[in-house]
Parts: sequence; C-alpha cells; structure tokens
Amino acid sequence: MIGERLTALYIKSWLFLDQLKSDQRGVTAIEYALVAVAIAAVVGVVFSADGTNSLKGALQGAMQRLSNQLSGAGS
Repeated sequence: MIGERLTALYIKSWLFLDQLKSDQRGVTAIEYALVAVAIAAVVGVVFSADGTNSLKGALQGAMQRLSNQLSGAGS
C-alpha cells in the first residue's frame, strides 16, 4: 500500500518536472529582466564612481575643458 503510493507520487513528480522542463512560457520575460538588471548595474557602477578616473569624472573634465576653450575663444 505505501509502496504503491510512493510509486504513484514518484511518477506524478517525474511527469510534473518533465512538463515543467519543457514549458517555455515566461522564459523570455525573465531573460529581458536579467538583461535590464545587468545594464542598470553597469550604468550604476560607471556613473556612481567618484574621482577623475571614473567615466563621470572624465565627462565632467571634458565638458570643463570644452567650456574653457569656448569662453577663451569668445574673448
């Protein structure tokens, strides 16, 4: 009796896992979410770093040099 129940439970579990493995619904949404999280993390790290060695510092330095050159050219 118990052996039959365990066998039936094993078969039901095996069939459920096999069906779950072949079910592809929602996989694309999860992949897009993972890509969006990865991009957000990279952007956050790049622009949150302090100092002149960061992308933020390099952009600020370039804009400052450009502003200085333009103000010097106008005088």
